[in-house]
Amino acid sequence: MNAPAQGRVAVIGGGPAGLMAAEVLVEAGLSVDLYDAMPSVGRKFLLAGKGGLNLTHAEPFESFLPRYGARQPQVEPLLREFGPAELRQWAQDLGIATFVGSSGRVFPTDMKAAPLLRAWLQRLRHPRHGGAGVQFHMRHRWTGWCEDGRLCLQTSQGQHCEAADALVLALGGASWSRLGSNGAWVPWLAARGVPLSPLMPANCGFDVGRIAPTQAPTTQPAQVGWSPHFASRFAGQPLKTVAISCPDGQGGVFRRKGEFVATASGVEGSLIYAAAHLLRDAIGREGQTLLQLDLLPDHSAAQVLAGVAHPRGSKSLSSHLKSRLGLEGIKMALLHEVLDKPALQDPKLLAAAIKALPLRLVAARPIDEAISSAGGVRFEGLDDRLMLRNLPGVFCAGEMLDWEAPTGGYLLTACLASGRRAAQGVKRYLGVIV
Repeated sequence: MNAPAQGRVAVIGGGPAGLMAAEVLVEAGLSVDLYDAMPSVGRKFLLAGKGGLNLTHAEPFESFLPRYGARQPQVEPLLREFGPAELRQWAQDLGIATFVGSSGRVFPTDMKAAPLLRAWLQRLRHPRHGGAGVQFHMRHRWTGWCEDGRLCLQTSQGQHCEAADALVLALGGASWSRLGSNGAWVPWLAARGVPLSPLMPANCGFDVGRIAPTQAPTTQPAQVGWSPHFASRFAGQPLKTVAISCPDGQGGVFRRKGEFVATASGVEGSLIYAAAHLLRDAIGREGQTLLQLDLLPDHSAAQVLAGVAHPRGSKSLSSHLKSRLGLEGIKMALLHEVLDKPALQDPKLLAAAIKALPLRLVAARPIDEAISSAGGVRFEGLDDRLMLRNLPGVFCAGEMLDWEAPTGGYLLTACLASGRRAAQGVKRYLGVIV
């Protein structure tokens, strides 16, 4: 892209990162054109907020930062400029009050995404400091660069080229492609030498494989999915108050308590998402991995063994475990699904399984089903203001960057923070700030 001559900036992508970049830029008095392939902006944002818009998380900042895993060193500077506290103040400035839920997650008081998005778009069209607002161009799909270096945009009237003095790419990853993020940008950036990591599912579900779990992992092919009986009766049901554990990839063990859902072919939900990157990477290395499930995390192993070993007389095993330990429903069904008859009849093996039931996971669900994606533009190809080192004037933000985080407000917070950081970089590039 040529050296700047005017203050006209193009933002590609109308998700949170692109909208935040546009806000910072238009507030600085720059001319901002935002292009998006969809009929309206914020479509994934609205869908994600359908069950309650989780804006961020209120845990201590020192606990917040490690949620970004291996990319914490790169994401941390962005969050120190715009973290959970700043995000809540930003929402308040839009007239959206927030509250902290029992889990520490932060929500708008009405739990809805639409009022926040409406207030935000109003500000973008009519910025607080006067001047022209953001110009929105819907159904404009960016398809790379024209031969003369201008932006190539596809519309219903055909292809045309647009010039800009700086460009912010906020194109998303490759999950929920029906809402606009399809990863089509990967080959266009790769062709220009931008370092990329492969896009992979993050915050995703997994398929189980039915091989006798009392055996050690093997290379034997697994039959994917639950038994027809279990799937027909329990798909869609939650497993509440459980804990999972798996290797953390660094010689330790990841363990967390919460809940998740059984699907037709495996598992998904917030507790699974928290460990998804570990499970996905282990499957990538070994073809499968074991997830240990504690069905009674509030009971000690000794308490469980005592309950299982207590004489049950004429009671069935299900009645016995329900009366002694409160195990019933889907938890009891899982024991029958995973254990063979001898293990179910052996008090020691059964008690051990209740505290560490091995689920063999054989595949992550497809990336388009995932809540978010990992991989993308590597930070090594960006400067500290998120400008591509080999494409001066081109900045990247949001989920298209090579980072990932669990659900709980971490995704949205970092997307907004990266949009702000990229916009600050544009301002410096255009000489608006030194």
